[in-house]
Amino acid sequence: MFIANVLSEALLYLCFSILLGSFILQLVPETARPQIKISKGLLLTATLGVAFLSFVPVLKIILYLYKDLGLGMTVKSVLLNFEVGKSWVRTAVISFILLIFLIPIRLDKKRIFSFIGLIFTIILINVRGSASHASSIAGWQGYFTHSTHFLAVCTWIGILVTVSWFSKNHANWQRFLKWFTPVAGACLVLIALTGFDLMSYTMNEGDYVNSWSLSWGQALLLKHLAIAPLLAYAFINSILIRKKLSSDSAFNPLPWTRLESVVVLLIFSMTGALGQESPPHNIQTTLSESGYSPLFTFIHDGKVAFPLHFSPGLMSIGLFILAFIFLGMIILTFTKKAPKMMSIITSILFILAGYLALMLAV
Repeated sequence: MFIANVLSEALLYLCFSILLGSFILQLVPETARPQIKISKGLLLTATLGVAFLSFVPVLKIILYLYKDLGLGMTVKSVLLNFEVGKSWVRTAVISFILLIFLIPIRLDKKRIFSFIGLIFTIILINVRGSASHASSIAGWQGYFTHSTHFLAVCTWIGILVTVSWFSKNHANWQRFLKWFTPVAGACLVLIALTGFDLMSYTMNEGDYVNSWSLSWGQALLLKHLAIAPLLAYAFINSILIRKKLSSDSAFNPLPWTRLESVVVLLIFSMTGALGQESPPHNIQTTLSESGYSPLFTFIHDGKVAFPLHFSPGLMSIGLFILAFIFLGMIILTFTKKAPKMMSIITSILFILAGYLALMLAV
């Protein structure tokens, strides 16, 4: 069940990203992007995916309660009284309207179609934000922060995934990078700022290291570590490839953007895992109720007492150095024209070495 929940959350992020990326790219002049071919079936599937995959958290609550109240009464109660249920009803209605809108039209015929689709997708993102954990804690501030964070993620990743997998060629790539690089940079800044703000809603300042003792903190740490290889790919695809194209116009950048999108899917999966764990509003209370993370106890064998203290030793420092070597090797695989699979392997090795370095430092 846990794996199914993680997969559904990752696919939900992907559906939102494909919709947002498709609509945005169709609004961009053809001279400022590669030729894009997005099938009607993909857009309809992504729209249906938003509706059905958003139902998974509702289904979890129904399965948890129905034995006591009965299935019919539970479904009615969850959909009408629970915020997550009411949010799903709104999501389903808007998704259905978007689906009906998309069936007869072609995005490449009139830009107004893409603009309308973009508005519907942003509304769906805001509906998701209204039912977020941050919204339940901090009201409109939490809603705004979560919605902005999610919108920035889906904008950056949506354009990346769409242009990587649905471009018919790599024409106009220099012109594409000219506007996409600052857009991605702005999204990255927004993601970082809103991400730190979202963390403040779930745990006290200074408890980041202590959160590693919990499964929620483990998922958050792995997600943060996976961002570093993503930034390395972003550096390759924005700076190095631009230089490469200036000297070799026949060079095809698409395989490298697709590698970046693979790392994105890894981060989506970790985000999905994060959503399956209870946020530690009070870490000591959560520890007393659910205990230490199995991953944490596997490494420390129950020998570390709470609160945790970050104190790197010789072993952890060596692993830190090794992790940064692996990170540098991601860039070297591009400059030295090594097999592209090597960049994926070194990305995984960076995450592994960085994780062990941090775990052994507490």
